[in-house]
Amino acid sequence: MNIAAKKVDVAREAAVLLEKLGVASDLYTGGAMPSFSPVTGEQIASLKTVSAAGAAEKIEKADAAFRAWRLVPAPKRGELVRLLGEELRAVKADLGRLVSIEAGKIPSEGLGEVQEMIDICDFAVGLSRQLYGLTIATERPGHRMMETWHPLGVVGIISAFNFPVAVWSWNAALALVCGDAVVWKPSEKTPLTALACQAILERAIARFGDAPEGLSQVLIGDRAIGEVLVDHPKVPLVSATGSTRMGREVGPRLAKRFARAILELGGNNAGIVCPSADLDMALRAIAFGAMGTAGQRCTTLRRLFVHESVYDQLVPRLKKAYQSVSVGNPLETTALVGPLVDKAAFDNMQKAIAEAKGHGGVVTGGERVELGYENGFYVKPALVEMPKQEGPVLEETFAPILYVIKYSDFDAVLAEHNAVAAGLSSSIFTRDMQESERFLAADGSDCGIANVNIGTSGAEIGGAFGGEKETGGGRESGSDAWKAYMRRATNTVNYSKALPLAQGVSFDIE
Repeated sequence: MNIAAKKVDVAREAAVLLEKLGVASDLYTGGAMPSFSPVTGEQIASLKTVSAAGAAEKIEKADAAFRAWRLVPAPKRGELVRLLGEELRAVKADLGRLVSIEAGKIPSEGLGEVQEMIDICDFAVGLSRQLYGLTIATERPGHRMMETWHPLGVVGIISAFNFPVAVWSWNAALALVCGDAVVWKPSEKTPLTALACQAILERAIARFGDAPEGLSQVLIGDRAIGEVLVDHPKVPLVSATGSTRMGREVGPRLAKRFARAILELGGNNAGIVCPSADLDMALRAIAFGAMGTAGQRCTTLRRLFVHESVYDQLVPRLKKAYQSVSVGNPLETTALVGPLVDKAAFDNMQKAIAEAKGHGGVVTGGERVELGYENGFYVKPALVEMPKQEGPVLEETFAPILYVIKYSDFDAVLAEHNAVAAGLSSSIFTRDMQESERFLAADGSDCGIANVNIGTSGAEIGGAFGGEKETGGGRESGSDAWKAYMRRATNTVNYSKALPLAQGVSFDIE
């Protein structure tokens, strides 16, 4: 069903929230860069932008802050992140609402994104006392060998519209406890939430008391400003989230100056439903994975392989869910599916559906839902039954399109699962141990995330997040992702009175 929405003044509500969150009005009024809400398509702000020279100046300021911050003990750096977590808890409702206005997310997803920020702060606080190095066995008597980890420098962050605040927090929380400074270039589609996060962090810094000035900077601007960040010699690491096309440009530019890259790019994610699957569980996981966030997650389920023995049991139920899912204004209704980010996203979705039909696809849904907003683009999620994996199925379309394909042989479906360019997230639904273990094995899923009996979306912060192939190979958030934000030094200490050389080398001089 479609849920009609009454007219809302999103610009006014955004301004009220920004004021509550502590953002100065002159940052988002009277500027040259317009900001729009996908909820209604209306302009909600006019932001001041930074020049290329101004961006370089901010980076220099962050570099100076880094040189002081790296000398602060890591557990004390963790205290700043603990305070950030406290500030986020205090404003969770307001920031979550601003995420819904600016990114079009339903309320639970907006709040969930802020909760993810809080969770990574908690993780990083504990990490600040666990930046461990190894003690390593040495072949030389009277020697000790070890590794130590040191702060890296200024960490550049380039984020995408679909997770406008969580991705920043994954990087910033780790970077700050690792002793780095942070410079953030948010998406032009979601700059207001970036200003809000900076204001929240500044309150935490004020409570902390003695953090160096310039420790965190925000660059509001277009692609050219992102290029300044990518090319600046005092930014040794850039974490960039976006399209594979963007990654193809960012990666070589960083490599040219021997800087590090954490690339989080496209994800043409797939699930496999096996004969033994719990179909009730699979149905719920598929529905959220494919339709949640209006299909605008990098982990969105886009391809579904269903075994021929259960195809006729599961797919009709899926089609019924697609026909009945609620689509509406996330600010005023309880709809489960909000808007696409803009007209370009809608046009790309329609193009992909047309191409799928040309390859024999049978479509359920996909049409525009009219809610009275000329520039607000709401759609029914599309389920497309495909005779085989070809055409648009091989490419990621950032919209709620799920391609469903019947399979019969497990080895063959694993090969089909892996036969796309991206390698972010994947899942299998089975109660057969051999199938689940094979899926997780070296010759199973080739993705950075491989799940059993849960969907492709909704990763927790405790695990490292990222993927392989054209997804970029980067890792953020949990596990040992912190190591990317530091530099490693191998140390050998000779406490003997001799000087034996490694590998039995002899070099005696008179």
